[in-house]
Amino acid sequence: MEFISFYSGSSGNLYQLKGNSGNLLIEAGVPINKIKKALDFKLSGVSACLISHQHLDHAKAVHGIAKAGVDCYMLKETAQALKFEGHRLHVIEPLRQFKVSGFSVLPIPINHEDVRTGERVPGVGFLISDGVDKLFFYIDSFYCKYRFSGLSIIALGVNYSKQTLDPDLNTARKKRLYRSHMSLENAIKLLKANDLSKVREIHLLHLSKDNADPDYFKSEVMKASGKPTYCH
Repeated sequence: MEFISFYSGSSGNLYQLKGNSGNLLIEAGVPINKIKKALDFKLSGVSACLISHQHLDHAKAVHGIAKAGVDCYMLKETAQALKFEGHRLHVIEPLRQFKVSGFSVLPIPINHEDVRTGERVPGVGFLISDGVDKLFFYIDSFYCKYRFSGLSIIALGVNYSKQTLDPDLNTARKKRLYRSHMSLENAIKLLKANDLSKVREIHLLHLSKDNADPDYFKSEVMKASGKPTYCH
């Protein structure tokens, strides 16, 4: 199993998971032409696209992906918010496992609020297994109460740290940030609470341009986990 990050951050997210029996796109938050270019114009080889939630930096190109012949999996609330329907839509439910192209996928609820409005946004991360390896993909959530064993790859949205937070950030926006994205401190707690014995790599996603320091994040996570860590 190979995890690839093409785009990561508030301007757009696009990831790929390659396995022996197929490959998945995770998120479609950049224009469709950028997705085609990232995949060397080989969308026919994509088994499916998983969408975590409705925000456009995660789902902007979902209609274009479907028109290209790729089935898209998302929550009912996400599909409604995106006005996405048709035979390419596959509605999923939190904590109900499904299978696609040799992968077993368990949607894991996220805890995410819109940083502008403070409204709760329904969404999920994904625990994905190909029978040999296991990926935990979790983004745009300020904490995770679930614990896992046998993970091979962790891809975790880590947006800011209390040590690197912009000191000029206003109080209201800061409070919303605390309930919309994960801090480095919470990410380290999450990693320490899980079984990392089989983990071979950790990917830190969706780092804030203003509130994150990639070198510091990488150093702290490697220190806490002892695992190779990559920032995107």
